[in-house]
Amino acid sequence: MGTISIKPIRIFGDPVLRTPADPVRDFDAELRRLVKDLTDTMLDAPGVGLAAPQIGVGLRVFTYHVDDVVGHLINPSLDLTGEQETDDEGCLSFPGLAFPTPRSYGVVAKGFTMYGEPVTLEGTGHLARCVQHETDHLDGILFIDRLDQEQRKLAMREIRAAEWWGEPVPELRVSPHPTHGQAL
Repeated sequence: MGTISIKPIRIFGDPVLRTPADPVRDFDAELRRLVKDLTDTMLDAPGVGLAAPQIGVGLRVFTYHVDDVVGHLINPSLDLTGEQETDDEGCLSFPGLAFPTPRSYGVVAKGFTMYGEPVTLEGTGHLARCVQHETDHLDGILFIDRLDQEQRKLAMREIRAAEWWGEPVPELRVSPHPTHGQAL
């Protein structure tokens, strides 16, 4: 597998977390390196999921580690069940914080592997929550956006009190691709 590659995780307040990610167009060695970086960083954190924008890369890629399964999904599109559940949810971009977040109970996620092969990920409960959370990251949506008004006020109070709040924002990295993530 080679060396482990752990990237710094962007913290709430970094504009990259609010920027919708671009679809992956090139299923190449760069993409496989990104999936490896995301996986290594997620497992080291440790987290149950990590989206590319959280390490400063604006592409529609996320990794997950749920029920001892480690995987990834590229360019996901989701079909959600109507049934909702609320459970505590945290985020590596909000270290140490978790809030009761409503999500659909079940999900069918379609996307691609890092080799460009179509894949479907189906799940309920924890996996469904993870897939929805990470896909939100790809759309520039954060889990605190899903909280009801009262929980959101509480969350913002806790965020402002957190020791990491107000840290300098890391510089934005440009896409490693010569086309800056755009198709030709």
